Amino acid sequence: MTPMVQLKKLVGDEGATFSNAFVTTPLCCPSRSSLLTGQYVHNHGSVNNSVSGECSGLGWQAGPEKQTFAVKFQEAGYKTFYAGKYLNMYGRSEVGGASHVPPGWDSWVGLIGNSKYYNYGISVNGTLEKHGNDPEKDYFNTIIKERSLDFLEGITTDMPFFMMLSTPAPHFPYIPEPKYNESFPKANAPRTPNFNIVNGDDKNWLLRQGIQPLPDDIVDKIDDTYRNRLRTLLSVDDLIKTVYDTLESKKILNDTYIIFTSDHGYHLGQFSLPMDKRHPYEFDIRVPLLMRGPGIASGQSIAYPSTNVDLAATFLDLAELSIPDYMDGISLKSLLVNSQNSEENTRINEGVIPSQKAWTSRIFLVEHSGEGKDVNPGCEELEPGFGSCFSDMGCKCMDHVNYSYSCLRSLGGEENVLFCKWEDLGGFEEYYHVNKDPHQLNNSIATISNIEHDTLILLLETLKSCKGANSCTVGA
Repeated sequence: MTPMVQLKKLVGDEGATFSNAFVTTPLCCPSRSSLLTGQYVHNHGSVNNSVSGECSGLGWQAGPEKQTFAVKFQEAGYKTFYAGKYLNMYGRSEVGGASHVPPGWDSWVGLIGNSKYYNYGISVNGTLEKHGNDPEKDYFNTIIKERSLDFLEGITTDMPFFMMLSTPAPHFPYIPEPKYNESFPKANAPRTPNFNIVNGDDKNWLLRQGIQPLPDDIVDKIDDTYRNRLRTLLSVDDLIKTVYDTLESKKILNDTYIIFTSDHGYHLGQFSLPMDKRHPYEFDIRVPLLMRGPGIASGQSIAYPSTNVDLAATFLDLAELSIPDYMDGISLKSLLVNSQNSEENTRINEGVIPSQKAWTSRIFLVEHSGEGKDVNPGCEELEPGFGSCFSDMGCKCMDHVNYSYSCLRSLGGEENVLFCKWEDLGGFEEYYHVNKDPHQLNNSIATISNIEHDTLILLLETLKSCKGANSCTVGA
């Protein structure tokens, strides 16, 4: 967030910043699917970044994709627009190619495949459009900006609209816009207390795989990655300023909600993990969440825990549209806007869910389904099953087919706990008092009582099978 001065000024300072925003799965495709549907992974079924894991797969298209918030906005008469990365496997031939336009979007500019900055294809309302490597014409963040301005050109003051912009930045391969190539020349990845440490037996087995601590040449690569990630975000900041100014010039800014977030966090050397996501720790599950718009007081900081699963319900509630019962998340509107005209208030008054303002804490689920390959290029000596391996970084791997876990994350008042259970390899468990141990250095599972442990397991199993906000909402 360091380089994003316009975001802080135009959205954070003029609206609300959530200081405890999380994702319920720290991986691109499942997290994006949760944002779109308002459902946990175990309900929408997109479990990882593969077609077989229903990342834009045919099962996803046949069911959950037809129930996204975009469909609800379109049904309510909103003009809807999408530009950018959608789901990692979107546009592949086996899932419909570029001709597949997800339901709910009137105007569609979807990236084919995973994050790219140059040499990519996009689906423009179902027609493939190819781009090369001309910095003036093809840098993907620039394309997103241009197409969003084209869409806004046709929006009038009395026309409801929803626009979703999804930049590749700061995702791999971290290619900055040329004008920002030399920015942040001295920036290094934060040296947190858990940076490049040797993990003991109290940590799960994947953290202990491969070389640790990382040698200096790998640390140098981590620092270079950090600088380039910052540089790519400067273009995102420019995009935010351009959209803000356009809304203002069209005299619709004060009638428009602007929301900024991400699909996962990121680690850069923590626990001797070079770079990626997928893990249940703070650095991978915490994300930014900022909102501005009608009725949101300026300069708010909201500590109440929020998740990506809440966003679909929040979007619909801000538009005064009904929240479907199949959504697992809750609307955050009553925390943002002092209004009784809220779908969430209706559900609270009818006893469907409790009032979040009455809670002192919230407990939510974090889940991940392990993913791996038979062979990892450049790391052929590894046994089958590892995934997301870095051949130029000692063949450190960030995932494995046996790295599936479910966690409880509780937060509020004095409660600040992470409890995780890995489903494979003996059911390994980790437990952290995050207030006392913010960098999750010491696994305290051995310190909890049998009764507390049994209670955690029971609640974890309950949330793993929950459906709808009533059963998926736990507050005390």
